[in-house]
Formats: sequence, structure tokens, C-alpha cells
Amino acid sequence: MSVAVTEVAFSDWLDINQQGGNAGIAAAYSARKLGIPVTIVLPEGTSVQVVRRLEGEGAEVQLTGKVWDEANVKAQELATRDGWVNVSPFDHPLIWEGHASLVRELKESLGTPPGAVVLAVGGGGLLAGVTAGLLEVGWQHVPIVAMETRGAHSFNSALQAGRPVTLPDITSVAKSLGAKTVAARTLECAKECEVLSEVVEDREAVSAVQRFLDDERMLVEPACGAALAAIYSGILWRLQAEGRLSSALASVVVIVCGGNNISSQQLQELKIQLGCS
Repeated sequence: MSVAVTEVAFSDWLDINQQGGNAGIAAAYSARKLGIPVTIVLPEGTSVQVVRRLEGEGAEVQLTGKVWDEANVKAQELATRDGWVNVSPFDHPLIWEGHASLVRELKESLGTPPGAVVLAVGGGGLLAGVTAGLLEVGWQHVPIVAMETRGAHSFNSALQAGRPVTLPDITSVAKSLGAKTVAARTLECAKECEVLSEVVEDREAVSAVQRFLDDERMLVEPACGAALAAIYSGILWRLQAEGRLSSALASVVVIVCGGNNISSQQLQELKIQLGCS
């Protein structure tokens, strides 16, 4: 198991727009350390706990729109009007470079390539970075299992269409995966490495969150639960049975990241909402 940490570059005034709060908190923390003012633009449905944590890091928070895509429009307007630097949470080469460092660390710790890398896809920054990292260390033959929840499956829809597709709305509870249109770079990734796209239901993602909490004593968001569902819902075993993954996987890396927008109370409420046992 590995945890991804995003590296972000800043200039005079930073303006970041993102989905569930994780990238925003990383940006706010870094901006505070660097003494740079930062404005985080988030959808109106962002939880109070995320807003308070961002403000606690010294960030100005603006809430606008129902989903990330609408907040993104506002962030671009602010950047253009006031001359700020607009940093996407996923669609920028520097973001991908930061995620690529994760693969370099994996090579140092594992030595030999894993049988597969499992990750969740929202806007596609982590996928783009991991792909770049695999290519860099010569592990391009390692399959990537790209997990999404139904209702936030913009990458899966794009793969099927062969072009970026804009979902009509984000209906999944995995709000950190809530980009209606995935980054165009992700389609290129699917040509450079073997990418297996899988979509699970919200219930599977939330059940995976609970099981991971029981197993590892670590609470993560439903977005991360999408990746964990590859294990807990038997996705990897099905892919093996279908011949899409090797029947003899020596090891599998599941990238576990995203836990700012969840609490034990929220988890219980989600379980009741989705009818999880």
C-alpha cells in the first residue's frame, strides 16, 4: 500500500479549484509555509469541516456552483480578472510530476515491479502521474486498474467514447471524484500503459471504506473506497478470471489517499443512506 502526496508550484497569488478539499488543503498548507496568499474555490456542497480546516490554514475560501466544474469556471474568472495563478487539482504537468514521485519511491522500496497498481480516478491527475512514473522507471508493462464510482465515471465514459465526455451531473457520494469531464491527458495514458477501467457502485465504495477501517484502523473517503473496492469487491479476482490480469500476481499496490472530507458520523450516515450492512 502506498499513499500519494501531491507537489504543487506557486507564484505571487495562488487560486486553486478542486473537488473534495484534499488538494485545497495541500495547497493551503504549502501556501502558508511559503507566505503566499491563497484562495480555494470549492462547490457549495463542501462540508463545513473542510472549509474550517482550509480557513485554519489561512486560506480564503469561496463556495460556488454545484459541482467542481462550475467552481472551476469561477476560479478561472478570478485568475483572469486579478492576475492570479490558477492551479488545477489534477490537470497540470506539475501535478502529474508530483504524483510520479510516488512510483519512484515504490521502485526504491519494492525493487521489483508489482503485478498491478490500483488507483481511483476523479479528474485524472493521479492516473496521469502514475503513468508518467511507470514510464520513467521502466515499469510501463505494469497494468493500472483505474477505479471510479458510478455517477462520477467520466474516465470510463471517455474511454468508451474514445474522447472526453462530460457527464450530465455528478450523482455519486464520492465527491472527491466529482469532475464531470476527465483531463484529456488520461486518454493518452490509456495508450501508453495498460489501463483497466472499472466502475463500482457507491455502496461498494462505502463498504470498502468500512472494511478498510476495520482492517487497518484508517478512515478514508468514499473516493478512496473506490480504489479499495478493487480488493474488497473482488474486482481483481474477476479481472484475473477474465484473463485481463495475470493469474499469478506477486504483489498489488493500492494507492490509498483522501481522508479530509470524512468522519465516523459521516460514514455511518452514508452506510444508512446506501443500505450498507
